[in-house]
Amino acid sequence: MAQDLLLSLYRRATRLVFNLVVVVALLIGLFVGVVRTFSELGLTVTEPTVRLGLKDLVTNVLSLVIVLELVRVFVEYFEFERVRLEVLLEIGVALALRELLLNLFAEKLSGLDLFLWTLGILALVAGRTLAVRFSPRRSA
Repeated sequence: MAQDLLLSLYRRATRLVFNLVVVVALLIGLFVGVVRTFSELGLTVTEPTVRLGLKDLVTNVLSLVIVLELVRVFVEYFEFERVRLEVLLEIGVALALRELLLNLFAEKLSGLDLFLWTLGILALVAGRTLAVRFSPRRSA
């Protein structure tokens, strides 16, 4: 009986700490990213080359998508005490797309590299599709 009480208190304390530290830090990062993206939106057309401004805008927006997905993962974990595979694969797809676009803007990719990146992203999307299609039934 005392062990169950201690275990319950431990779980509540860790949940509180994670909620305060992790989720709040991610939300602050998300807010700062949104403000930074909107402040740099005007620079997109005033840059010496629009290409540099567009690169920064794409980088910031995709970074915000990744942070938003991470916030969603942490909130879902604290609500259901599990993480769904499809959500993790969505983060992987967003991260892979971000890196692919950064490498494309930097002109660091050859034709074979682009093909392999595309295959990797397609594999992540296929994995997410399978994870959604064959997800375990939720008990009501």
